[in-house]
Amino acid sequence: MGSGDFETEKAAFRAFHDRHLRQLEEAKNAFSALVRALVMHEGQIAVSKVEGRIKDPEECINKFDLKYRAELERNGTAYAIRDHVTDLIGLRIVCLYEDDIEKLRDQLASHFEVIEVTDKIASLENTESSFGYKGLHLDLRLGADRRALPEHRAYADLQFEVQIRTIIQDSWSVLDHKIKYKKSIPNHLKRRINTLAALFELADREFREIRDATEEELARVASEVAAEFAGEDQAEATGAKTGTGGGRKNVALDAFAFLRIARHFFRNEEFEPQKVDQFTERIVSLDPDITRSRFNTLLKSTLSRVRRYQAHFESQDRAGRLNPFTLIRHCLFLGDPAHFVGLLTNSARTNFEAWLAANPVGDTNA
Repeated sequence: MGSGDFETEKAAFRAFHDRHLRQLEEAKNAFSALVRALVMHEGQIAVSKVEGRIKDPEECINKFDLKYRAELERNGTAYAIRDHVTDLIGLRIVCLYEDDIEKLRDQLASHFEVIEVTDKIASLENTESSFGYKGLHLDLRLGADRRALPEHRAYADLQFEVQIRTIIQDSWSVLDHKIKYKKSIPNHLKRRINTLAALFELADREFREIRDATEEELARVASEVAAEFAGEDQAEATGAKTGTGGGRKNVALDAFAFLRIARHFFRNEEFEPQKVDQFTERIVSLDPDITRSRFNTLLKSTLSRVRRYQAHFESQDRAGRLNPFTLIRHCLFLGDPAHFVGLLTNSARTNFEAWLAANPVGDTNA
């Protein structure tokens, strides 16, 4: 229990902060490492970063002064500032999507003891015209099992705050702190700040909805391409002609179709979305009329021979391996050199053409 005298308690808190700073830093590092391991290792939640900080003592004092001092002194209640500072150790988790915030909350609640929850998202979304910082704040401490571990004994009873935000919410928080004189300013400036905050909120919502629409498009294209593969397999089994015109056969190649077709031929490989996007754009720039059926045909008709070249190439004294993108480059060049000669470097093309000349199609060793 403190004295209840503000000047005395300010000095006591500064001394407390200085005296325990090393322990606080060690606890922050331990909590950060633990939370980072949990949220990045478990589940499929995309997390941009996990970072920690020790709150500045003057910031703590100012917050106490604004939130607690007047009422405590009005009631004649003795106080110590440190008893009212719950976020001396603070962690921030920045995720990609709004709906990941609740998932992260549930994940943390399963590993830590939750002392208090401050839902700034709900408090804003329940108003009609207010915009601003959105995020979820959790006051936590280690669960009983972890508090009993020797490595956590030194800070077993310390609590810490975790702020969970999206990238866009985090960006708004940074920018919002740079806007000067936000409260006692003319209404036309307040409206402009609210408009800006609303745009950030809209961006968060659109980002999530684009993700959902992308997943739906991937599923739709996967279903269509799978049906095309099934039709081709049935036609080959019966000796019928599949044809090349009309219907879905003439659908332009895009990243979704590229990914579905590439996964069909390279089942055990991972395809990074950004590389898929860039590579598809490159293919379409070289042949603007290429369809997904044409792309499929080029891979299907050449991949067997390109894989034999791969075996030859990787058996030589050369570093590395031919990854799926490189194999697709060779397939497209082999199937349509007029359009796709630019996909191979001069040295790669020279090596490939030399092997092709030495191993003609009719050669059983080719």
